[in-house]
Amino acid sequence: MAAALTAVTERVHLAQTDLVNWTLVAGDDGVLLIDAGFPGQRDDVVESLRRLGFGIADVRAILLTHAHVDHFGSAVWFAAEHGVPVYTHPDEVGHARREYLEQVAPVEVIKHAWQPRWLKWSLTISRKGGLTRDGIPTAQALTDEVAATLPGTPKAVPTPGHTGGHCSYVVDGVLVSGDALVTGHPLLTGTRPQLLPTVFNHDQAGCVRSLAALEALDTDVLLPGHGPLWRGPVREAAQAARRALT
Repeated sequence: MAAALTAVTERVHLAQTDLVNWTLVAGDDGVLLIDAGFPGQRDDVVESLRRLGFGIADVRAILLTHAHVDHFGSAVWFAAEHGVPVYTHPDEVGHARREYLEQVAPVEVIKHAWQPRWLKWSLTISRKGGLTRDGIPTAQALTDEVAATLPGTPKAVPTPGHTGGHCSYVVDGVLVSGDALVTGHPLLTGTRPQLLPTVFNHDQAGCVRSLAALEALDTDVLLPGHGPLWRGPVREAAQAARRALT
């Protein structure tokens, strides 16, 4: 099923799938992708570009919230085959290059495989390339100078915890939160602002601390890495996620 594409602002569009989301930011001379889905969602990513009138050659850069395979899978192909620059927080560059891996181990997922919801999800992501361990050797650190040249001029909001260098971004007045704050996931029940299950977080305490960075934002639209678009003060969304932990 193709990604559902929602116009959030004149420039920003959310591509939502059952598994993961990515964001497209249109500029006058190209488009910025924030995250890029699983490796097996490459055609969906390209189709979302096409629906906005862009081709592969129009992708100015890919900006990663973090280097988990469900968020940077097709970025590997864009970088290797088309030379698209890939940027992320400086503390996430080594992860994107696969100098190390901060991702839930398959053995941890297997422990939950007796649950139908987990088994279905595990099989689905396997078919989408969820076991791929390829990196992006050309991944670079996002700097203020680089950000100023990208469509939407993304502003980095460091939110470590889910991974050591996880970073959210404010672009065109909306928050792209990656996995620092989500509104749903195939393994979660209910649609509301929340954290991902603890097993997926490199540093659970860091995830909770990073909610404070989101609570400080004066932003009223949340584009999560998983789940539907959420409208309302992001401060309140982060606070709701914090309350759900108690």
